[in-house]
Amino acid sequence: MLLSRRGGGTFIRWRHDTWSEQNIVQPLKTLMADDPDYSFDILEARYAIEASTAWHAAMRATPGDKEKIQLCFEATLSEDPDIASQADVRFHLAIAEASHNIVLLQTMRGFFDVLQSSVKHSRQRMYLVPPVFSQLTEQHQAVIDAIFAGDADGARKAMMAHLSFVHTTMKRFDEDQARHARITRLPGEHNEHSREKNA
Repeated sequence: MLLSRRGGGTFIRWRHDTWSEQNIVQPLKTLMADDPDYSFDILEARYAIEASTAWHAAMRATPGDKEKIQLCFEATLSEDPDIASQADVRFHLAIAEASHNIVLLQTMRGFFDVLQSSVKHSRQRMYLVPPVFSQLTEQHQAVIDAIFAGDADGARKAMMAHLSFVHTTMKRFDEDQARHARITRLPGEHNEHSREKNA
């Protein structure tokens, strides 16, 4: 929107609602609902944000911050997938809070709904594979250990390794699903039986 001031010229005035959470987050949620492949874009964004939150958390986490991170981690071990996925998001948000960087924290909070959808989507697929879930738990523990030890570089690397594993695993699941879909479309005994039944 253009704003004119006598003797001062014409300025561009940005409307606040253009950059509101509703206009940023909701379109992303809609995209993910229409096409889950957008979850990979979410993961790329998480690389950029959460590597920093883990690094700063290792440098700045208070005893209270560490207690909250630990409680959230323990909740991720729930056998209820919904409780576990919500706890997973809160675990990552607790790390952002422990960074004591208001910009990173507000970015993560604004990202909360999209992050929750992303985490729930990935956990629903990986939770049913015990070896994969076990690795996720070990990776979360590695992040915690580095943060609690004040090892900033280790925390950053542990978080990056965790997100890289999620990315690779989800991509492999997608490829396996696509391969299975192609196989079921091949002519075979099932299709021959169907044609005989319809004759």
